[in-house]
Amino acid sequence: MMRYCGFWCFVLAMLLFLQRGQAQARYPYEDDTLTVAFTGDILLDRGVRRQIENHGIESIFDERADSVFRSSDIVVGNLECPATTLHTPMMKRFVFRAEPEWLEALRSHGFTHLNLANNHSVDQGRRGLVDTWHNVEQYGMVPVGVSNTMAEAAQPVLLAEYPRKVWLIASLQMPLEHFPYLPEAPSVNQESIDSMLVRLRALRKKDSTAVIIVSLHWGEEHTLEPTPMQRNIARRLIDAGADALICHHTHTLQNIEQYNGKYIYYSLGNFIFDQDRDINRRTCVPQLKITRDSIQVENYFITI
Repeated sequence: MMRYCGFWCFVLAMLLFLQRGQAQARYPYEDDTLTVAFTGDILLDRGVRRQIENHGIESIFDERADSVFRSSDIVVGNLECPATTLHTPMMKRFVFRAEPEWLEALRSHGFTHLNLANNHSVDQGRRGLVDTWHNVEQYGMVPVGVSNTMAEAAQPVLLAEYPRKVWLIASLQMPLEHFPYLPEAPSVNQESIDSMLVRLRALRKKDSTAVIIVSLHWGEEHTLEPTPMQRNIARRLIDAGADALICHHTHTLQNIEQYNGKYIYYSLGNFIFDQDRDINRRTCVPQLKITRDSIQVENYFITI
């Protein structure tokens, strides 16, 4: 009996040794790199809907971006429309809706997270927002900037834990048309900048080694430069602890700046959209390469 016990103890010890070896191989903190890519606005309606219906969902993707996604562990996109079967349109000028099954193509092309903290996620009302949130999860992705209450929607989303924690805070910084502000109802995050500054400082104090990325939906549409107020806010957010600002909404690629060694993308521009003016067709896909003690950035510029 003792011989059998000794044998199984030996087997268990070997399994634990091998598991530790595998963990060290997967996360060698000295040189392991996490790669995170971001895109601008993704519309799956209007002209893009016609493209999908006439030529198939694969026709909307670009091989140049796909190659970036294949080399990325995490890909975050801004989904600029609800993806729901519900037809409950809001009373507003531009109202979008995508078919939920089209989300499967986003996942198959490498998207892991979809930001919903924008002004079109609510185009089919609060029920449409919740349905979109659940559909994003159903197709294997993580919704960002949305939850059952405003306070929950404002919570940072943990993108990764290795080689160090990477947090994403997504917020809509513009008013919503005919969508009542109900902080105790399902909502996208509309946290004020002052509140976000407090949140950032607390998160930075709690974990000095974390990478904190802020994504704002803001700015003046179809412009090529941010406003002075945006520049001021961006610097305050960096000073409070953000490692990068990666933003969208203007449907144009705006200035890319460095402030105190941190990148500020005021607007990445359209990624999948139907606007065909030259200023609306340039986009940037930044790819962050994060190690235990550094962040390196590579920018991929694409004309859609």
